[in-house]
This record gives sequence, structure tokens and C-alpha cells, in this order.
Amino acid sequence: MARRTHVLSALALAAAAALIPVTATAQQSAPAPSAPAGTCRGPVKPASQMTVEACDSPARIIEKAANIVPTTGQLAWQQREITAFTHFGMNTFTGREWGSGTEDEKLFAPGSIDADQWMRAYKAAGAEQVMLTVKHHDGFVLYPSRYTDHSVALSPGSPDVVAAYVKAARKAGLKVGLYLSPSDGAELPHAWHADWVEQIRAKQAEGKTLSLPERMALEDGDRAPAGQGRFGNGSAVTERTIPTLVPGDDRAARVKSGKLPSFTVRADDYDAYYLNQLYEIFTQYGPVEELWLDGANPWSGSGITQKYDVEQWFDMVGALSPNTVVFQGPQGVRWVGNENGTARETEWSVTPHTTDPWTGLGGLPNDSTDTDIGSRARLLGPDVNYLQWYPAEADVSNRPGWFYHEDEQPKTAAQLMDLYEKSVGRNASLLLNVPPAPDGRIAGADMASLTAFGAGLRRIYGTDVRERGPGPYTFDRVAVREDIRHGQRVERFAVEAEVDGVWQRIAEGTTIGHERILPLPEAVTASAVRVKVLESRAKPHLGATTMHLTGTP
Repeated sequence: MARRTHVLSALALAAAAALIPVTATAQQSAPAPSAPAGTCRGPVKPASQMTVEACDSPARIIEKAANIVPTTGQLAWQQREITAFTHFGMNTFTGREWGSGTEDEKLFAPGSIDADQWMRAYKAAGAEQVMLTVKHHDGFVLYPSRYTDHSVALSPGSPDVVAAYVKAARKAGLKVGLYLSPSDGAELPHAWHADWVEQIRAKQAEGKTLSLPERMALEDGDRAPAGQGRFGNGSAVTERTIPTLVPGDDRAARVKSGKLPSFTVRADDYDAYYLNQLYEIFTQYGPVEELWLDGANPWSGSGITQKYDVEQWFDMVGALSPNTVVFQGPQGVRWVGNENGTARETEWSVTPHTTDPWTGLGGLPNDSTDTDIGSRARLLGPDVNYLQWYPAEADVSNRPGWFYHEDEQPKTAAQLMDLYEKSVGRNASLLLNVPPAPDGRIAGADMASLTAFGAGLRRIYGTDVRERGPGPYTFDRVAVREDIRHGQRVERFAVEAEVDGVWQRIAEGTTIGHERILPLPEAVTASAVRVKVLESRAKPHLGATTMHLTGTP
């Protein structure tokens, strides 16, 4: 299949400091092969999700991929390059990473919650959005939910952490994401849990190695799960109303009058519980820019599973907050494939899917850790039935653990800068976890590294070297961008610089997307640069190309 080649106009490094977007002009374009008679015809219109029809030719599938574009919410999300993750909850006070779901609510006892200080730390690092773990796998909820006793309602002072967090974030001008774990240890069936603990004891007696969830369950073995046993209990799927009003519910009049919406669903006990919690956080703390649905299930290997009817989740979220992007959701955002905070050298925001993205979490036909998730070969795979805009989110913790542990140290500013260039600089968003300590504050060591990182980020990437006066200009980083309102199309490109009147190739890459940062082996002093798109799925649309220098004082 012939690929289109485009040469981009030279970008003069003019003495004027204005940043000039690079525009593409076609040269020697090779048209895609025409679809053979009898196959799908008609224009391909831009959309965030498309179906691959049985009659689509390979050329038409590639044309469809070239016209997959972000939704309004996704476009705004990709422009927020750094999100600060806040792992704070029961584990903060037990010293764990994964809780059992049997912990006493009184263990959650922060002396205070200085959410304003958290936001100062996050803004110092350049974050534009923040994300709170409202409920981790242990099932402990950071607001007083009507549907469980395993929440801050029974903790000292009954602090509504979610309310404090959202208020502080909005005051600081930050967008908000909320993490609500689908897995829930507090809701494990009690009889199953008791049998499981006995099995773990027998396994330990035999000298076998215990998994982390097994070790945590054994430590708390004499305590039953704190909830009502709804997770994986085999309950019937019946018609239910969301919100499910409870005795004395303060929302009853507003629901009856229509001031608050209601939804009729078909759900089992746990799905109804989860939908009710989604309803609470969106109607009480919204709007929310991102909802994070973790795919981990600590008990899946021990015989307990819960089938989620995620389509109903997505429908309700869309009705309550249309521009919310859902991590692992349809036309949402996806896991980059590791927890190191680094994206692929070739990172596509257009991905193929076997099943309808509305019917499951994630759903890539190839493993999300695969080095290739969006090439032409992947798009043309025999099992591909859908294409969608599905950009990568690269998550990493500033400390070795996700929750605060006093004996751990944060990453340095230099390490964070490297992560920025390998996540944001490779067409992903950086999701940087910075966990507060049990005293309710971000530790001083974290604050210092975040502040130094943010200062370096503004110094290096806050301006283009051309803004500092007449050229020629010296730089050791080139940032290239596509205008992703038109999709992601570039498959291979090169950057050339005019040095002493001679054009030299100084960098090259595969995908671009929202932004591609190319570190150079050494600084270059040039009077002009140009970008050549060597392979593209359709006519490329580039944004601004900028030059940066890391060694600037």
C-alpha cells in the first residue's frame, strides 16, 4: 500500500519572537488505492469512534483511522499535560499498598487535611489537573456515602475529604479527576471471605508463598469485610432506580421534582451500589473532568469475581457530566502499559478494538503493554471491529509506593524532567502521584523536588529560544506537534536545521500526536529549521514547532 509523503515548508528562525505554526504542503502525494468494486463507499467523516465494516478495504480502514478525532473532553484533557495523583486513604494510616477491606474506620485519623497545601505542591510542579482516590481497592470511601458504613462517616471528625479536595482544587484553578475503584474488598461476601482466610492459613502452614492480598487478609483474618457482601455475591439482576433513596434521604424532594435526575437500570447488588456511588460523586462534587476506573482485582485469582455492566456506568456518567473522560472508558483515555511514567517511542492515540469500547473496560485487541498498539498492521488485523481516539496516560508515583511511607524518598527534579520528556514528550499525559502523609500534608522533600521540577519545566519549555532575541539560535530540544483536532496522521518525520548555510538532519521520529519532544545529542546553532513528514496516513496538519535549550541559566 502506497504511503503519502509530504514536505513541510521551511520554518525560518526569524528575529521576530512570534511562534509560527508549521503548515503542511503536499508534494508528490501518492493517492491511496481506490476501493475495489462492491466494497464500502461514500465519504469518511471525522468521528471519535468508527466501526470497521466487513466490506471496508484496507485503504478505507486506514482512511477511517486518519479521520478518528478527539471528543471535546479528550481534546481539553490532552492539553492538560500533567495531572497530580493523590493516593490518600486507609492505606496511609496502615502502611499498606493494598488494604483488606476489613480495617476499622477509626484507623483513618488525619490530624488535619491541608488540601490547599496539596494544591500548592501540585501547581508548583506544573499540574493542571488533580486526581483523588475516592475509594481504593479496600473499599474505604473518602466521603460520607449513604450506601456503606465503611467511610469517613465513622472516622474521627468525619472529614469529607472529597469535598475539601474539590474545593481546594477549584480555588487553585485546577481541573478535577476522581478515582473510584470498581474492585471493593469491603464488599467481599462474608462466608466466602471466612473460607478464604482458612485456605490462606493452610497454604501458609504448607510453606507456600502468599500473595500480597493474601498476606493482608491473613493479618486481619479475625475481622469480617466491613461492607454488606455485595461484590461477586451472585445476586440477581433486577430493575432498580438510581439514586436508590435511603430512609430520611435529603435528596428525596429534589429527585421527585426532577431537580435531580433519576435512572432506571438493570443491575445486581454490587452494580447498583457502584452506580449509586457514581451518582453521589457526580451530583455532589461535579463537574468532574476525569473518572478513573482501575482495572485491578486483588481477589480474581482466589475465586471471586464481579461482572460489571459498564455500559450503564458510561451512560450515566455521560448524562451527568458529558465532557468527563473516563480512564479505560469509551472515547476516554487508556493506560500507557506500565507504571514507570514512560510512553512508547511510537505512541498512537488512534487504537483498534475487537469489541465495542462501550461494553468493557480497556478493550485493546493486543495487550496494552505491547510495543505496537496502533500501526497499520494492527489496524488491519482480522479481529479489528472498531477504531477510536484513545490517548495514553502514563502513571507513576513520586515515591516507590503509591501511598505515603515514611521510609521512602521522592524522585529528584532531574528524574521528573526525564519522565516529562518521555511521557508528555511522546504523546501521552503524565499522571504523577504525590501522596500526602498521615499528618494531612505533602512532605517537605516532595515539595522541594516538585518545586525544582516545575521551575525547570517553565525555564526550558515555557518559552521558545526564538523569543530571546535575534538569531541564529542555539537549542538542544525540538518539540513538534500535530493539530489533533484533525486527528493523528504522521507515521514518520524528520527535523532538519540550516547550519552555516547547509541543511542537516538533526532528529527524526515516528508518531507525533499532541506533542513530540526530540532531545538532540548535542546543542545545535541554526538560522532555520524545517520538518519533513516522510510517511502519513493522510494530509498532515501540524501545530507549532518550538526549540528549547536545557542549559539556559
